[in-house]
Amino acid sequence: MGRKRCVGGDGSKMAAGCCGVKKQKLSSSPPSGSAGPGGGGGGSHCGGAAAAGGEPGALPPPGGPRLNGIGVLAGGAAGCALSPPPPPSCGGGPAGLSPPASSLLASPGSGGPGCRKMVVSAEMCCFCFDVLYCHLYGYQPPRSPRFTNDPYPLFVTWKIGRDKRLRGCIGTFSAMNLHSGLREYTLTSALKDSRFPPVTRDELPRLFCSVSLLTNFEDVCDYMDWEVGVHGIRIEFINEKGSKRTATYLPEVAKEQGWDHIQTIDSLLRKGGYKAPITNEFRKTIKLTRYRSEKMTMSYTEYLAHRQHHHFQNVKIPCSSVQDLQIRHKQPQHQG
Repeated sequence: MGRKRCVGGDGSKMAAGCCGVKKQKLSSSPPSGSAGPGGGGGGSHCGGAAAAGGEPGALPPPGGPRLNGIGVLAGGAAGCALSPPPPPSCGGGPAGLSPPASSLLASPGSGGPGCRKMVVSAEMCCFCFDVLYCHLYGYQPPRSPRFTNDPYPLFVTWKIGRDKRLRGCIGTFSAMNLHSGLREYTLTSALKDSRFPPVTRDELPRLFCSVSLLTNFEDVCDYMDWEVGVHGIRIEFINEKGSKRTATYLPEVAKEQGWDHIQTIDSLLRKGGYKAPITNEFRKTIKLTRYRSEKMTMSYTEYLAHRQHHHFQNVKIPCSSVQDLQIRHKQPQHQG
């Protein structure tokens, strides 16, 4: 509070960043949760261009192709003669959701005076599951969803198992229309995160999908001028070799890891490729942009319940095939 702020952060033109960190027990390397170096509007995996070993790479120049990007999938009618049956498009309202999934639709503070209604919704997570499911089983991509197609910077995160280990996370700071952006980054994060092998069919029942829409970008003049658990941060710095680097954490990362401001900044510097000793004087040279996000998470179990309660309104699937699909994918939660 009381710190000077530089107005005018433009999230749509930044390099992409990071959504979370891998569980420490999976690797002896530092937490792999920052963006890699670079600039421009490219997409990046969670951990940037740094792989599990932590070595950074370069993002594409401004205006260039998104890192690890795959072509936006063309929309098409779902349905084919193969087994298991394809899922329907999951657009629509909250009617019929199971209690866990229904609770995801509640907007914190919604209905209160002056509160802005959240844009992110459970249908977005459901759509991501649709896209991944259709890809893994070789079906046509799901039809266009019913939620808004407004442009936002976005991230798609996949976690797995009861302990919700990070399984993939890639996003972009360039504002993308949500229908095409979620199609693209659903598959990019699940299949193209260089720290992990591609997600497989067998892993589907244990997956959790999170969609994060980034908002309220602000450049600040003090690298401490942000709040843990509230703001995501994106830093830009010059490394010991004179190269410009960037790194980012989404708002939940620092809080989940139990980090304070300094620990978060230092972690981002290391994951952005800075190898020299970190001094307070160097921290003061960092250019920091803070932002907020709207986040929604859905488990595969909730996804199946959503499909069932919507009565497959967009795709005609025999009831016997639906029941077979649900039995096939129902696994104990302790696995993973």
